[in-house]
Amino acid sequence: MTTAALFAALMAILSQIAVPLPFTPVPVTLQSLAVFLTGVILGSKRGAMAIVVYTLMGLVGLPVFAQGEAGLGVLLGPKGGYIFGFILAAFIIGRIVEKTKELSYLKTLGSMVVGLIIFYATGWVQIKFVLDLSFKEAFFIGVAPFLPFDLIKIVC
Repeated sequence: MTTAALFAALMAILSQIAVPLPFTPVPVTLQSLAVFLTGVILGSKRGAMAIVVYTLMGLVGLPVFAQGEAGLGVLLGPKGGYIFGFILAAFIIGRIVEKTKELSYLKTLGSMVVGLIIFYATGWVQIKFVLDLSFKEAFFIGVAPFLPFDLIKIVC
């Protein structure tokens, strides 16, 4: 439980390193790096629990979400899909790592790519519906700008 709390704190800290982009309501952050590390290091259940704790902290009003935001409005807004996806991504990344008999750099990298796809998908869908965009428009403001940064985080 202590490690889950520490990783929830890591998520909160890395969420504050945010660079806003003028064409999207979602900033570039280091949250995805925290999700990758949480899943790989803590595994499926504890990893997901850490991200749930982070999410609950933000829900009750602690300014842990990107750019110091908090509250239900963030979870129901354009950024919320990513946050919900982070929980599932940490779980799946952890599950892949747990089920891998011989963990290697490439297998770890693969688990992170799967996690990335998960939270991009949930973020993309929520941005589409919250902002009433086409799937193509939502992709170009909710996924495409972040791909290079997240791929660098995975490889490093």
